[in-house]
Amino acid sequence: MVTKTLKTHNDLAAETREEMIKLLNQELADLSDLYSQTKQAHWNVKGEEFIALHKLFDEFAEDLAGYVDEIAERAVQLGGTAMGTNRMSAANTRLEEYPTEPMDSMGHVEALIERYAMAAASTRAAIDVAEEYDDMDTVDLFSEVSRGMDKWLWFLEAHVQP
Repeated sequence: MVTKTLKTHNDLAAETREEMIKLLNQELADLSDLYSQTKQAHWNVKGEEFIALHKLFDEFAEDLAGYVDEIAERAVQLGGTAMGTNRMSAANTRLEEYPTEPMDSMGHVEALIERYAMAAASTRAAIDVAEEYDDMDTVDLFSEVSRGMDKWLWFLEAHVQP
């Protein structure tokens, strides 16, 4: 996922911008994939908890779409290219493919728990990298995403905990 960095008057060092653009595009791939997997669960959930989960998954997807947009725009602000098509995301995501076999509602919850936990962990790791490069705006963006991921993971896990 290599892109040319454009000249900009942004005062972050060129090396910082290049590294942040790579980092942002990796998170963009993962969260774009998570968005589509969440919609997959939304469309295919069935069972006793159908309406609650159908609506919950759609709420998650709506919030993810906002984060995806913010991450893509940050990459462009730094002089990069947002690598955000479905094909680009599929080629670069670190998430496992979403199961396609029929599942009950809790099967979808479990599948999403795995993926949201992975995305939450990678977002926290991205915060650390952005902090190492002293890009506090990217740190702030990823911190916002991290808070959302932890909240959604909590919502999902609450369905399977006693």
